[in-house]
Parts: sequence; structure tokens; C-alpha cells
Amino acid sequence: MKLHFGTFALLFSIAVLGATATPAMARVNVDIDIGLAPPAPFVEVVPPPRIGYVWAPGYWFWDGRNHIWVGGRWMRERPGYLWVPERWEPREQHYHFEPGRWERHHEHRARDHEHRGYGR
Repeated sequence: MKLHFGTFALLFSIAVLGATATPAMARVNVDIDIGLAPPAPFVEVVPPPRIGYVWAPGYWFWDGRNHIWVGGRWMRERPGYLWVPERWEPREQHYHFEPGRWERHHEHRARDHEHRGYGR
């Protein structure tokens, strides 16, 4: 499905606002699959730690025509959660965008074990 840029920008804005707002039960999912690999990440100098905040690294955003760098940012910490940053995953001949998200500590550890072949 191809999205008009205005529709895509609106959906992406809703998703970003939802990620920074108070946690809610509803979640907006927008799948982005493209055939063009993102460029190598910019090297960002991570600022010194801030109490009560976590650093979310920068990532490449697809605007419908080009990759655009979105710089890293501070996000208010959520006790009991870890921030999983935005990323592009290769899938066959495409690249799939995975939006950043908060995961509970135990979910993150279980997922790490799965990726390492330990199962749950």
C-alpha cells in the first residue's frame, strides 16, 4: 500500500506524539517497507547523563522520497522500562522500519534470550 506523503506525515506525527505521551492502551502502527537501504548512521556525541532521562539515539526517517536524519534526543525515563530505539531491519529485498518503543525490563530480557537462541 502506498501512502500519500501528507497521510504518512500525519500518521507518523500521531505515532511520535503517542510515544511521548502518557502510556495508553491504543497503539498506532504504520508499516514502512522500502527498497532503498538507509545510509550509515551519523556519529552523534552522546551528552552526559541526565537524572530522570534516557538518551534516544538518532535514526534515519523515510519521508516518502528520501532518508532524513532525526537527531538523538532526551526522553523522560519510565521506571521499569527500557527504550528500544528506532531501526531499519533488512527483510528479503526491502528494509522495514521499526519505530522506537518502551519495553518492560522483563520483556526486553526475554527478547534478548530469544535472539541468542535461549528461548523464553
